[in-house]
Amino acid sequence: MPNILPVSDLRNYNTVLRDIEVGQPVFLTKNGRGRYAILDMREYEKIQATIRLFSELAKGEKSGVELGWLSADDVEAKLGLSHEKN
Repeated sequence: MPNILPVSDLRNYNTVLRDIEVGQPVFLTKNGRGRYAILDMREYEKIQATIRLFSELAKGEKSGVELGWLSADDVEAKLGLSHEKN
C-alpha cells in the first residue's frame, strides 16, 4: 500500500524519511491533491537509468526504421567479433 501523507507531515521529517524504502516512495499531498514524491536515491537512479535506456532504444528503433536494420553478422563485423560456425 502506498505511503500517502499530507505535506504538513514534513514538520516531522524524520518520521517521513524513516518510512521511505526502495520501491516504496512516500507521496505528499497539498490541499488534498498529490504534489510531491519522496523516494530512495537508489530508486531514483534506477528510474533515471531506465529512462535513458528507453531513450536510447527509441533512437535505435528510429534509426533502424529510417536507415534500415543491420543483420547479426553485420553487427558482429562492426564490433570486430568473429562468429565461428561449426
